[in-house]
Amino acid sequence: MIEVNNLSRLFGTFKAVDDISFSIPTGQIVGLLGPNGAGKSTTMRMITGFLKPTGGSIKIDGLDIEKDSVECKRKIGYMPESAPLYSEMIVEDYLKYVAQMQGKDPEEKAQKLCEECGLKEVMHKNISDLSRGYRQRVGLAHALMNDPEILILDEPTSGLDPNQIGDVRALIKEIGKTRTVIISTHILGEVEMICDRVIIISGGKLVADSPTNQLRERYGNAASVYVQAGGCSYEQLSACLSKIDGAASVTEEEGESVADSTSACALVSVKGESEIRPQITRAVIQNGWNLYELAIKRNSLEDIFHILTEEN
Repeated sequence: MIEVNNLSRLFGTFKAVDDISFSIPTGQIVGLLGPNGAGKSTTMRMITGFLKPTGGSIKIDGLDIEKDSVECKRKIGYMPESAPLYSEMIVEDYLKYVAQMQGKDPEEKAQKLCEECGLKEVMHKNISDLSRGYRQRVGLAHALMNDPEILILDEPTSGLDPNQIGDVRALIKEIGKTRTVIISTHILGEVEMICDRVIIISGGKLVADSPTNQLRERYGNAASVYVQAGGCSYEQLSACLSKIDGAASVTEEEGESVADSTSACALVSVKGESEIRPQITRAVIQNGWNLYELAIKRNSLEDIFHILTEEN
């Protein structure tokens, strides 16, 4: 269990993190999102004990990160965005070296992490010769060395190719079955695929905290209907659609070219949960126009992220 209460961090007069609070139960994979400079990495560094908070508190399983620093850190594995590896070392030697530093059995831990992180093919290679994907795997193995209950990953798939991203995501998902995982990332699709919950920080403030599958309902419930009709101008189409009960607003949209030279496109915002597509269909047909396209559009995670961070 991670408990963050009224956490703040100042750098001079700049407030990087501004009075945020949240708790994360054991066994949850949480995506920590925010634009550049939002305070994500600063928050993660405070949770790991690398940075001291200016205000507020952090507790790991009931232990205060400042008062019980050593005990808390034993429960945490941390992989920063650029994993700090000794590039001149062979992978196997590096893992054994880290195991010895942490008082673990070098042979046992190297073998276990080789299998857990998919390093069998590169165990006898020099770290400097590895692809970025495998370097990330070695960094992840390092973070897992002390069998942490909590794993904190800062941009774990940054700079990887699509195949490497898929491999690392699958690995994180497997690891998350037995551990609490916090992932900082800019890849919103990644969050939807592997995270149980999303926390969004913007301008140092917490602006959203929700289970991933409920995020759209809580912060992006509004829907819109895209309409493309032929035989009318946008002005005519807009005037017609604005009269429909349940239509909040109508805006002009761009659409694909069709044979009808006088086609028009519009996006109709829907009031609440109204179902207006049958009314739109009837209205277009009654006016003698051709209906080329009718599609419902709901806010994507990208839309919600943009709305929340821009508002802040």
